[in-house]
Amino acid sequence: MNSAKTEQLKETAQTWFEALRDRLVMALEEVEDALPAGAPLSDRPAGRFKRTAWQRTDHTGAQPISGLPEIANVNAGPAGAGPGGGGVMAMMQGRVFEKIGVHVSTVFGEFAPEFRSEIPGAADDPRFYASGVSLIAHPHNPHVPAAHMNTRFVVTTKSWFGGGADLTPVLERRRNQEDPDAIAFHGAMRAACDAHSRVAPYDRYKKWCDEYFYLKHRGEMRGIGGIFYDWLDSGDFAADFAFTQEVGRAFLDIYPELVCRNFAKPWSKAEREEQLVRRGRYVEFNLLYDRGTIFGLRTGGNVESILSSMPPVAKWP
Repeated sequence: MNSAKTEQLKETAQTWFEALRDRLVMALEEVEDALPAGAPLSDRPAGRFKRTAWQRTDHTGAQPISGLPEIANVNAGPAGAGPGGGGVMAMMQGRVFEKIGVHVSTVFGEFAPEFRSEIPGAADDPRFYASGVSLIAHPHNPHVPAAHMNTRFVVTTKSWFGGGADLTPVLERRRNQEDPDAIAFHGAMRAACDAHSRVAPYDRYKKWCDEYFYLKHRGEMRGIGGIFYDWLDSGDFAADFAFTQEVGRAFLDIYPELVCRNFAKPWSKAEREEQLVRRGRYVEFNLLYDRGTIFGLRTGGNVESILSSMPPVAKWP
């Protein structure tokens, strides 16, 4: 896993994730600026992201063997250079987004013994490297859907890409496949897959998303779906990486558009109540089932960053 070629692939992926983060941050700050006068909360100042760097220590407490003695300089902004790598949280609380985070992390080290059998390629050699970008958005306006996007590159004795994007309307009448937002979002994800159909079968990734973002204890989906994929290693890094980039670009194009379609609509107390209850379902999924949450907590990740996906206010009636 520490060959010169592998190190180059790691750097290439990390550079893309950081660039995508910067483009998302810029686009979402523009959405904050675009809220028209007279819209709900338009009297508030537009939000801006605040970036916070963090460092991770490997479960051994010592500098792990990674092949990358220094990921980056923390003071420069990218992922931390301390033992185990790190990342940068970018958080915003604004007038459109009640809470939104766009994070990049690049972590490395050894999986704890009890975790190794669950990760491809880690049973015999526990060393790993993982870099990725993640976004979670919880808007103020109940008419604006919540959203999640994550793409990542993982290296053990094997290497693969994973990720996806999904949409979570919080009003029941908008939680259907015929809603204009759902149609537009699915269309964007299908186009991303179809542009790379050799490695990204849309029907499979859509079904995978539906099955993954499912609350078994409630018998319901978290949202209206999207795409989800993992362990993508077709044998062609360039093709797998190109698709992963396409997912990020597709989300960057479609989600700000959906926000702007809805962010000026007035809402009622009943709709806010419905939003808070639906957010409770979001919390349940992330704490009970989400792989990213489990992976981050079990590999010594930054707890504040991992749990930043939680909505700022939720309710269980």
